[in-house]
Amino acid sequence: MEKTKILDILLSGFNDGRKKPLFCTAVTLLDLQELREVLRQIENRSDLEMLTLKEKSAFAAGLLQAAAAKNNINLKLRKKK
Repeated sequence: MEKTKILDILLSGFNDGRKKPLFCTAVTLLDLQELREVLRQIENRSDLEMLTLKEKSAFAAGLLQAAAAKNNINLKLRKKK
């Protein structure tokens, strides 16, 4: 349930139209504790309201990528050819 809420927060506040697959994959693969830490880092950024949606999206995606890299998880979506 909590992962669903985190995904809703990411999609409603940080999705620039291109990050939905990344956010869904990250929420699925990362531990709940890692996701909480990412949200905490997002909330602690003081100038978040001044950023554009594209900048917010890139910031959130970077935090998720860093958390995944720390756990040796690749968030890249692999499409079949």
